Amino acid sequence: MEKKVAAFICAQVDDCMMNNQTSYDIVKMNIVNGTIHGFHQWTNGKPIIAGYHFSKPEESGYYLLFIDWHRNNRYYLVIYPQNKSTTLAEMQNIIEQDDGKEVITWKYNPLKRDGKNQERKAYFKQLFGSTHIHIPIPTSRYEVETFFDQLISLCQKRIKADRIVDVFKE
Repeated sequence: MEKKVAAFICAQVDDCMMNNQTSYDIVKMNIVNGTIHGFHQWTNGKPIIAGYHFSKPEESGYYLLFIDWHRNNRYYLVIYPQNKSTTLAEMQNIIEQDDGKEVITWKYNPLKRDGKNQERKAYFKQLFGSTHIHIPIPTSRYEVETFFDQLISLCQKRIKADRIVDVFKE
């Protein structure tokens, strides 16, 4: 996504935080000179607009980074789980829908090396109705909670689909 789109989303999150418009606890991460350090080996030193930790009381949280992931002036919304072990989603594509709303798109495409990726895709599609996800960009602080809800839903279903072959092991 373009830097200005990422900055616009961050502005909505910041506005939501400052006006207590959500049931989420949101903490803005410390960014020094436009980069992040000490978070994860994949993020250190990369240009970043903002990063947030968000969670609901009594639940594990997520980290949301708006980062120039490949250092090519294309920004990604990258989601990490509470333990920062790996990314749960890396989203960069924006499309305008027929109703004029812009959405971030993401495709579930597991790349595990166990020959079970088709089963994972089928299960994810069963959960979401598609392997292509469209999450509306929040256009005000009032839409940030729904935005977070949709990001968490995507992450939870992705984790569940990734692990589905373990559930049905013989």
